[in-house]
Amino acid sequence: MNYSLENDQCRLVVQAHGAELSSLVRKDLPETPSLEYIWPADPAVWGRHAPVLFPIVGRLPDDTYHHQGQQYRLPQHGFARDREFTLVQQTADELTFELRADEASRAVYPFEFVLRITYQLRGLQLAVRWDVQNPDADNELLFSIGAHPAFRCPLMPDEKFEDYFFHFDHPVTLARHLLQGGLLTGETEPVLTQETEMPLTYELFAQDALVFKDFDFTHVTLRSFASDRAVRLRFDGFPYLGLWTKEAGAPFVCIEPWQGIAGSVGGSVELADKEGILTLAPGKQYSAQYSISIT
Repeated sequence: MNYSLENDQCRLVVQAHGAELSSLVRKDLPETPSLEYIWPADPAVWGRHAPVLFPIVGRLPDDTYHHQGQQYRLPQHGFARDREFTLVQQTADELTFELRADEASRAVYPFEFVLRITYQLRGLQLAVRWDVQNPDADNELLFSIGAHPAFRCPLMPDEKFEDYFFHFDHPVTLARHLLQGGLLTGETEPVLTQETEMPLTYELFAQDALVFKDFDFTHVTLRSFASDRAVRLRFDGFPYLGLWTKEAGAPFVCIEPWQGIAGSVGGSVELADKEGILTLAPGKQYSAQYSISIT
């Protein structure tokens, strides 16, 4: 089932399946009255819009991990994106969805949890908040969580992918952490040196996603040299960021703030030792938020 929010400028749609944002339309542009910013999930290219990554971000070695002497299997990015959420609250400008641990989740992830995802639309800005609760009175909750929104690129007719670039609010120096089979290799490669713009080319993504750690910015804007349309993400307090498109010719790009990261080639498969795993004490709640602003 789909749920929507709308104001004078924007309309959004969220699917109960995965609590996934599936549409964000700007309504007030005279030249393009219904401009869609979210990738429409064409299954021939990539059949997702903006999946929520939980309870892991990225891939595990052999898709397996150990916890308290037991071995479990989890697919890349976990299972939340493929589960049905329950709408627990709807107001004029907010939707809140909930997923709880059940028999199916415990078979692959032996933790109690309550995951709530809230979408708040105000003007041209969408805020996305994650609240993770540990209802277990005795045991810690180990998890990661991340965003994977895909934006149409190009946004406007007669533009091309290479007309776009990522803009940073100040000059940045960035090195990507290289992936092999979805796992970190431990190697890095320089991408930018004290620059504010990263022009988009498909060659940039030929070795999989651009994965960054230890960066000193909290905003990234997807802009065009050919028009004024743009998408700006803000992600204060996020330690990891991914930028990705699927393949040459794919008309979208993802900006992915993460509270967690992929496993390493030959790395530990003990969940508690995995980089980016968060630990939530019994009865406690964790919250994080990022926002999408469109122009």
